[in-house]
Amino acid sequence: MLTMTQIDDIRKAFFMKGQNISEIAREFQKDRKTIRKYIYQEDWNTRVKVEEVKHTFPKLDPFKADIDQWLEEDKKARKKQRHTAKRIYDRLCEKYKNQFNCSYRTVAGYVAMRKKEIYQDNSCRLPLEHIPGEAQVDFGEADFYENGTLHHGFYLDLSFPYSNVGYTQLFKEENQECLFQGLKDIFEHIGGVPHKIWFDNASTIVKLLKNGERKLTDAFLRFKQHYGFEAVFCNPACGHEKGNVENKVGYHRRNLLVPVPTFERLEDFNRELLRLCDQDMHREHYRKDGTHAELFNEDRKALLKLPAVPYEVVDYITVKTNAYAKFSLNGGKHIYSTAPKYANSRVLIKITAHEVIPLDESHREIARHRRLYGDNKQESMDWLPYLTQLSRRPGAFKYSGIYSMLPDPLREYLDGLSKSERGKALKALAALCAKSSFEQAVNAVAEALLYGVQDLDSLVAIHNRITSITPPLPPVKIPEGVPELTAFRFNAEDYDKAFLKGGANLC
Repeated sequence: MLTMTQIDDIRKAFFMKGQNISEIAREFQKDRKTIRKYIYQEDWNTRVKVEEVKHTFPKLDPFKADIDQWLEEDKKARKKQRHTAKRIYDRLCEKYKNQFNCSYRTVAGYVAMRKKEIYQDNSCRLPLEHIPGEAQVDFGEADFYENGTLHHGFYLDLSFPYSNVGYTQLFKEENQECLFQGLKDIFEHIGGVPHKIWFDNASTIVKLLKNGERKLTDAFLRFKQHYGFEAVFCNPACGHEKGNVENKVGYHRRNLLVPVPTFERLEDFNRELLRLCDQDMHREHYRKDGTHAELFNEDRKALLKLPAVPYEVVDYITVKTNAYAKFSLNGGKHIYSTAPKYANSRVLIKITAHEVIPLDESHREIARHRRLYGDNKQESMDWLPYLTQLSRRPGAFKYSGIYSMLPDPLREYLDGLSKSERGKALKALAALCAKSSFEQAVNAVAEALLYGVQDLDSLVAIHNRITSITPPLPPVKIPEGVPELTAFRFNAEDYDKAFLKGGANLC
């Protein structure tokens, strides 16, 4: 099987260098079918590479000799006195007048290609003028409260220097999944993909080698190939090379993340951030004529199309569970549950930016956890699979390791039940957990113990009251033949007389 780097080289040979399939097959000593497979592959969710098509610019054929001559002569001139694409375009218009019918973009594309070939220039340099459709990426730091818990988080910024428009997404970490998820959500929101994106040298996606070269991670290469953008990296410790996004990071923090955001769910807040970024476009550009929104229309025209196949931002790992069917991530600091039947076994784990999902042998979901972040020890426990399993075998309840894990009120409540009652209670508790949460079910049990009740009807009633869950009541239908009540008058004196008279008769 070819590595992502090998596939990347094969596609560069075809799309950038213009080699045909036979030449590539000989160079890489691979079968022609294999070469063709990776060249024409479209779905990169689980495979490998994509690159820019090398244009031949046939419309420029009558003028290529002049362009090549001017560029070759430039090799003898000072660097700052060499031809730009704009100067070449103007000279062609002057020389051929009405015979020259090519656009500036066509000339610029050919000049860029020939300069690379003539000067063998493969270094990464920021353009002096920002081109529509190019973007820059960076992370900033910001605190926020999610569901009452304070998090020290990070927000991803994607800015478009041409229009000075930017979008941001908030996360609990600066990892690879958060980077990919943030970019994917922004791409889908704006309806396209920047054709070139500038990155810093984040260790999550790139490794700097001793010789100064970079080795990109397979996951980043796969993400890049799926969306088809060109990735450009700044020089080490040169964040000023993407100054637009550096400024945008500060702007978004001051205008969108002050005061400290407070919300119930991070994904919902991120959708709100995209909406606020849309609103922020309707202001005048600080240097150019027009609003940011008007200039962003030019950025939109230059975007690549979204891929036909959605990209799934996910990582898969296999872990070993302990005797309680739990596994740990982040060096043992974060612990997650599965289900009792998976104790002391190997389990496949699906990891996203926001969730951790253990899967069974058929890749079906066992449980779903909010992903834990931070350096302190934390645990996420989904009790529903455990309660469901125990309800099927209530006799083994006290002899399982799960018994000691239960909160005191729940153990006390279950200890007071018979074996048959315990099975029904565990099944009822599982249903209550599914309705609200394990914590609310335990609260209902604790209150039931205070009242000294153990029957399931009372437990369900207490749970419904503390969670404000009221069962739906069907409408009452009045039987036929019952006369309608047209008027009613209540007289307290008549009622008292009737009541006292009735009482007297009873005596």
